[in-house]
Amino acid sequence: MSLLSLPNESHPDNETLAMLQNKVIWVALPVVYSFVALISIPGNIISLWILMFHSKPITSSVILMINLSITDLALAMFLPFQIHYHANGNNWTFGKELCNVVTIMFYVNMYCTILTIMLISLERYVGIVHPMKSTMWRKKRHAVVAILVIWLLLLGALYPMESTDLMYEVKHLNITTCFDVLKWTMLPSILSWALFIIGLFFFLFLIPSLITVFCYVRIIRKLIQTSNRHGTGHEKRSIYLAMVVLIMFITCFAPNNFILLVHTIVRLFYNKSYYFAYKLTLTLSCLSSCVDPFLYYFACKEFRKKALDLLNFRSQSLERLETRRGSLFSALTFSSGQCEVWENGKNHRYDSTRKESDM
Repeated sequence: MSLLSLPNESHPDNETLAMLQNKVIWVALPVVYSFVALISIPGNIISLWILMFHSKPITSSVILMINLSITDLALAMFLPFQIHYHANGNNWTFGKELCNVVTIMFYVNMYCTILTIMLISLERYVGIVHPMKSTMWRKKRHAVVAILVIWLLLLGALYPMESTDLMYEVKHLNITTCFDVLKWTMLPSILSWALFIIGLFFFLFLIPSLITVFCYVRIIRKLIQTSNRHGTGHEKRSIYLAMVVLIMFITCFAPNNFILLVHTIVRLFYNKSYYFAYKLTLTLSCLSSCVDPFLYYFACKEFRKKALDLLNFRSQSLERLETRRGSLFSALTFSSGQCEVWENGKNHRYDSTRKESDM
């Protein structure tokens, strides 16, 4: 088969057909996606609220984290459609447009997260390893321009998927898939397919990942040196946090992208498939969207302070409400000039002639 032509077959391969009928997929993916949605939606809403309205001043780091929260929240809000799709036996019922939007959101979220974390790692690398140069590069306008470039790059790179009907009717299974069976006609030749997938792998995953790993390794090394000299707990906590971010990054994004590359190569040139493994590892990339809010909490002092202030405010509000309820109860149980009120498990007696009141 020529690299400049396309295969003649228009039906899915046996491995893909087996995946579409696999009940493990029908159960495992909805369970994982439900967990992600339940954690990610409230977590990222709270994150956005704190980052946008309670972070002063708005720095370049905050702008990058806002972008990360927006992409995570957008993915999580579309996950219910994907949950229904897999729970319904991989049968899509929501139409072409929504199929394309949900599919594009998966890839935009993954690659946007990878590129944004790369920018955050670069910013922290400059701030910690080269602090004298940090004021030159860590500017808000640079962060805004970088985010715009990321979105334009992704929308351009994913244009073949955006302009193609990603639904496919598998007649002998009586189902309509969404993205699980790609049409060869999405690209003009085998060579185009190879360049498309390999380009995504190298430019949107491998190169940003190497930069991220390099930055965090240098950050950890610098923090260890600082910790050995000064011995403060702050540096040690920062080291552990940097290691967690690095491990999370590799765990969430490396398996899916490497398997996608291997699957594409063997599918194009050897007519084999690793699509089942690819679908399972795709869930790992979604897990980052519910992990990110917790990383903000531990990584950003200002974010942590605002989150604790929010929880403390709610706690104080509940205490005031309980106090008012107790006062109301005491006002309704006056008897012979006195009342008994239970507060914090203790019995207290009050004289009704006193003028003080919480109401």
